[in-house]
Amino acid sequence: MGMATLTISSKNYSSWSLRGWLLARMSGLEFEEKMLPASDPSTRAELLLLSPSFLVPCLTHDGFEIWDTLAIAEYLNEIRPEAGLLPAERKARARCRSVSSEMHSGFSNLRSALPMNLKAHHRSFKVWSGAQADIDRIVTIWHQCLSDSAGPYLFGKLSVADAMYAPVVARFQTYGVKLDADCTAYCRRILVLPHINEWYTAAKLEPDDVEELEVEF
Repeated sequence: MGMATLTISSKNYSSWSLRGWLLARMSGLEFEEKMLPASDPSTRAELLLLSPSFLVPCLTHDGFEIWDTLAIAEYLNEIRPEAGLLPAERKARARCRSVSSEMHSGFSNLRSALPMNLKAHHRSFKVWSGAQADIDRIVTIWHQCLSDSAGPYLFGKLSVADAMYAPVVARFQTYGVKLDADCTAYCRRILVLPHINEWYTAAKLEPDDVEELEVEF
């Protein structure tokens, strides 16, 4: 199998980069990282939700580019089926795709009100009603998936869905979002994953800040 490169932006701020990177790690594909600087205008536009499309992360494999996180997920599932990124059972696989797509296209209030910032800690953060509705929906999804699969992850084994919701877990930690016991336990399981620890360690070493995302709440 040919060489692969994954182009990402800030590990501290970019939720989409985390999703693509985590999917690649979970697949077992060997790849090199290419980091775009936070000062790059297109990167800043994506981080600040001002870009109409998201071209990062971008996986380049055998000289062919795949962008958009769900497209990367499907490609990795095809070339690394042994990784089990999607559940084996048909209905579970369809549900995994559904909740992953919902994360991909929805929850705009959560994205804008609770921007990803792994180095920040806002323990007294006030969640406004629009974002709370998104949080409530995510909690419903997690409960349904964990109940149907019996855990420990959304579809039993780690899957595309866990990668898609991992930045939400990070947001909940940053802003001290209160969750019930089952969702809190799920968040802890995600946060102790070796790949997540690797990402957090690198994020904390980043020297660049995006001023607009460093607001004191």
